[in-house]
Amino acid sequence: MESVIKREKRSGDRFDAYWLRDDAPAMAQFIAYLYPNRTDNEAFIQQDIDTRAMDRYLASKNEGREQDKYTYFHVIMAALVKCFVLRPRMNRFISGNRVYERDHISVAFVVKKRFADSSSEGLAYKHYGENDTIDSLHGSIMEEIYQCRREDVLDNSTNFMSKLVRLPRWILRIVVNILFFLDRRGKVPNDLIKADPNYASIFLTNLGSIGLQSGYHHLNNWGTNSFFCVIGKKHLSPEWHEDGSYTVRPVIGMGLTIDERIGDGFYYSGTVRLLKKIMENPEILDEPFGTPVEY
Repeated sequence: MESVIKREKRSGDRFDAYWLRDDAPAMAQFIAYLYPNRTDNEAFIQQDIDTRAMDRYLASKNEGREQDKYTYFHVIMAALVKCFVLRPRMNRFISGNRVYERDHISVAFVVKKRFADSSSEGLAYKHYGENDTIDSLHGSIMEEIYQCRREDVLDNSTNFMSKLVRLPRWILRIVVNILFFLDRRGKVPNDLIKADPNYASIFLTNLGSIGLQSGYHHLNNWGTNSFFCVIGKKHLSPEWHEDGSYTVRPVIGMGLTIDERIGDGFYYSGTVRLLKKIMENPEILDEPFGTPVEY
């Protein structure tokens, strides 16, 4: 099993990542100069996941629970974190023409304070490691959601942006240019970005919770996020057999947008295969995320 190697930070490292001076392939290092913008290097993968095993698993996990129930969202998030633990090249990013690997795994998602057009949004940002399980992840998410849904609480990023937009426009443009300059060099103050989803390993959005199908979502040149996952609503889909017949099965669609510079098609294919294996055998998530999986 590959794993994130913790070491002393050296010159050129960031506060959140190690600079892969010689560990990244030469092609990846060259492409960082040839194609410096993340939004110019997006690869999109659409994947349907059979939910029948998850349905049985969730029924067992939620037996006797009246609140804080486990959902598809918890299973999907836990499965993605486990993939990043077992396949750490997914946790790389390119910034300032350099290839980096994070020293942690983080997940960010948006929390609607209330399901109403006029309601504001909160940003949730959590860190996980190889010793976590779906149970520890579930507990931390529920705590974060309750905190985000408090109308009197703003996360650091939202609070900072609310102050910036009050500045005169010419000053705001200067501030944004300075922030991008610092961003490329990994020098943006951590207090400003520690809850910014664009700096997370995994950025999740759950469109299924508002009745929409999955689809494509772009990456951003701001920040370091190189993996965006859109979760769609559960629906029925045909499964074709070799004899030309088909059966109908319940599935959840997932749209995965990836920075293609941090890996190759073979590595991404293995990651999607592992993700599918975990979600169709979700009891795997009861073990620590660092536990190896055959796929």
